[in-house]
Amino acid sequence: MEMLLIELDKQSPVPLYEQIYNQIKNDITEGKLEVGAKLPSKRKLEDFLNLSQTTIELAYSQLVAEGFISTKPRQGYYVQAIEELAYIQPTNTAKVSVTPEKEKVQLDFSPGQIDTDSFPFTMWKKYAKEVMDDSSKHLLSLGHPHGDLELRRDIARYLYHSRGVDCTPEQIIVGSGTEQLLPLLIRILGPAAVYAIEDPGYPLTHHVFFHNNREAVPIPVDEEGMNVQALQQTEATVAYVTPSHQFPTGTVLSAARRTALLNWAAAEENRYIIEDDYDSEFRYTGRPIPSLQGMDKSGSVIYVSTFSKSLMPSLRIAYMVLPPRLLEHYTNAFIHYASTVPRFDQHILAKFMEDGHFSRHLNRMRKLYKRKLYLLTDTLGAYAPEITYSGEEAGMHIIIKVQIGENEEMLIDQARSKGIRVYGLNGYMKKRTGREPSILLGFGGLPETDIREAVHCLMNAWQIPLRRI
Repeated sequence: MEMLLIELDKQSPVPLYEQIYNQIKNDITEGKLEVGAKLPSKRKLEDFLNLSQTTIELAYSQLVAEGFISTKPRQGYYVQAIEELAYIQPTNTAKVSVTPEKEKVQLDFSPGQIDTDSFPFTMWKKYAKEVMDDSSKHLLSLGHPHGDLELRRDIARYLYHSRGVDCTPEQIIVGSGTEQLLPLLIRILGPAAVYAIEDPGYPLTHHVFFHNNREAVPIPVDEEGMNVQALQQTEATVAYVTPSHQFPTGTVLSAARRTALLNWAAAEENRYIIEDDYDSEFRYTGRPIPSLQGMDKSGSVIYVSTFSKSLMPSLRIAYMVLPPRLLEHYTNAFIHYASTVPRFDQHILAKFMEDGHFSRHLNRMRKLYKRKLYLLTDTLGAYAPEITYSGEEAGMHIIIKVQIGENEEMLIDQARSKGIRVYGLNGYMKKRTGREPSILLGFGGLPETDIREAVHCLMNAWQIPLRRI
């Protein structure tokens, strides 16, 4: 028995055991190792190559599993006969798909980003430590399919006091994101339902309806929100709206249209309104806009919201409030389902809410975002009349209109060439129009100290002159 000549490259990304396996396999298939030849013991090869016995064990085990060698108790490893096996050497190296490098962005005006620097890590860690304890062993088992009662109670209490939503904990379904809850809702509303969606509107909603083979009718949005008169001319049975802060235009559904929309839903038994209240916590002028659900007298409104903007996107906790006439149908349809949100996460959030830290966090963030909004709009004011803005009453983004003779695509490309990412309104529309360029500017994720300079950089990319200082 001769010692094997094995060359190892310890800088290679290929694991050492795999390098050993490949070289022994190649020696066998090329006839360099004869059938019946005894291989060095694991200990001898370990000493010779100065490697751990585990590495040698992994290589030998793989060769045994594939039939290249066999093992005899207390004797060692031997080369197997492989003449009957057909080995086809590939003529071309397989092409491996490479994920394209992410575009280098120095400034991102994304409307979906939040201020992560202000997250209350200390308090969150405190409650996480309390929940991760031997006394919480029951949380290792599956909980209620609608979500744990403790969290649903806190959500119901919060919704009543902050949004005027009138519901019981039993009506609340907790899930891991709106995109997980919506397909469940679509199933219980049935295949005959026709959905009216805002245009422009939230792209994820459009995708959910499309991928679940549901018809979606775009309804135009103006300065008063969804055009209910246009909705009435369609065959839609379900209206999906963001009434408190329309995404992406930032408009608020007017009082007259709220009444008209509720009357539209009440007129037919199979009509519903899905009220997506995605960022209603952040309103900066006037009184909070009441929820449609709180005004509903016919049990037609399905209220949907999430903790993505108020706490963190990665928490993946959303919820919906079902009217009583849909609740029994939902329970029967998904009786065997388990909640998709880990119970530990649910209980951390429940304790955080119960002790008032959620409300205090919202108050702090509301003040912070209001300061950021002021910095953004005040700086933009120096570029009038080429730049005007709207949608500043709530949320974490505004719409700016750019009047310099360029189209949206060109403006987006010009910004991108300078390492700045902005988002055009046309990207959120089903039916594109030839209106003047409108750009979404998100400010939630921008550091407060960087906002003025960020705006100046963007205006320089568009070559818009500063009118005042």
